[in-house]
Amino acid sequence: MALGMMVEGKWTTDWTERDEKGQFNRMPTHFRDRVTADGSSGFKAEAGRYHLYISLACPWAHRTLIMRQLKGLDEAIGLSIVDAVLSDKGWIFSEAPGAIPDSVNHAEYLQEIYLKADPKYTGRITVPVLWDKEKQTIVNNESREIIRMFDVEFDAIAQSELDLYPADLRETIDQTIDAIYMPINNGVYRSGFATTQAAYEEAVTDLFENLDRWESVLSSQRYLCGDQLTEADICLFTTLLRFDSVYHGHFKCNLKRIVDYPNLWNYLKDLYQHPPIKETCNLDHIKRHYYMSQTQINPNRIVPKGPIINFEEKHDRDGFAA
Repeated sequence: MALGMMVEGKWTTDWTERDEKGQFNRMPTHFRDRVTADGSSGFKAEAGRYHLYISLACPWAHRTLIMRQLKGLDEAIGLSIVDAVLSDKGWIFSEAPGAIPDSVNHAEYLQEIYLKADPKYTGRITVPVLWDKEKQTIVNNESREIIRMFDVEFDAIAQSELDLYPADLRETIDQTIDAIYMPINNGVYRSGFATTQAAYEEAVTDLFENLDRWESVLSSQRYLCGDQLTEADICLFTTLLRFDSVYHGHFKCNLKRIVDYPNLWNYLKDLYQHPPIKETCNLDHIKRHYYMSQTQINPNRIVPKGPIINFEEKHDRDGFAA
């Protein structure tokens, strides 16, 4: 199955995100407006006004679902979940287990949402998407910005007092999210989507050097930025969750597994065992999406039965300050 994109509002599979060296270069997101608490941006944080489109398989989209749950915004912000497996027209809505059809725009394909916002849209059709029902447009499709809006701008609406971007840690959180993005979050894709040996080896080496770095950091503190859960942890969690099941084999990120890292593995279990986080995790969607959708890597679309991973196993992170 060839992955597609839109060019001037038309679907095409004739495109690439690889450069002449075989390196994967992620295409930037297009919609970058902001919801603000006071509405000064033109998009005011209001209950019932916005709708979130996600995939349970996508780590970027998964971040936004976790934040929606942690902040208690599940009644304030609507939700649609695409099918695990891409169609020949990209993300598709279905009645399959775990999926939630589009109750707002009644679209069959996610590309319809993009074209409704911009009939001449050029770019990837990606999740997450934050839709404004009042203005009938996409507000934002950049996961990092959406989680920040949910965490900060929707605070007065949120049913949870949890603050994942506390004032005294904001600079550290931003620096940490920056630090893990290219080598780890995007690094697994840079490894898996590389089309030359040199590009792959550069990406996978960078990936594991940085996993080693955070393994060391987590030897002396419970979370990435200290003793409390922050946005940075959510950003790393969604990559770590998928690592041993998908990235290790499918993307050839196989120098080590996360279970081979004592601190990263226990940290992953610690985060997973937060009930609002656990309820957002769907390994069936994750595995079927990667192995069945990315046929340029796995042309036979066979989904492996393993590995068997027990995220419920007791972790050792309680030894650090809560």
